Amino acid sequence: MRKLRIQRISALVLGLLLAATAVVLCLFFLGGETPEGQRLLPELSQSEPTQTDALLVWMYVLFGLALLVTLGGVTYKFVARCVLSPRSALRSLSGMALLAVVLGVSWCAGSDRPLDMPGYDGTENVAFWLKAADMFLYAIYVLLGIAAALALGFGIARRFR
Repeated sequence: MRKLRIQRISALVLGLLLAATAVVLCLFFLGGETPEGQRLLPELSQSEPTQTDALLVWMYVLFGLALLVTLGGVTYKFVARCVLSPRSALRSLSGMALLAVVLGVSWCAGSDRPLDMPGYDGTENVAFWLKAADMFLYAIYVLLGIAAALALGFGIARRFR
């Protein structure tokens, strides 16, 4: 009974997040363009949607929620296992340790060379933010590759059982 309630709640939350994402995407794609006098782009021939900020804010909200849920789940699992068996609790942190290694290696692989961006006068074109952006991009590539390899590997292994 408890599992069914949790499944209903998670399905409801997923539905709400998907609906909100659909609304934000509709605003972004159908919300029109910024008037030419207010555009940030130096080339006025390029389009600039008016709701770009809404899309970026929604992505930050989703990223924060994912981070909060992930850290909360890891903490809960660690504490629950620590009560039963401290050794298995330390083993449960291996995934987070692997993520930290991937982030560290991808930080080192990132470039700190400033980008040439015409019309940009912001303060984020510095080594730290450039390396952070590269770190996240490289980590996404590595983690997607690992996920694809695991899905393929488990699919093949299931055929031989």
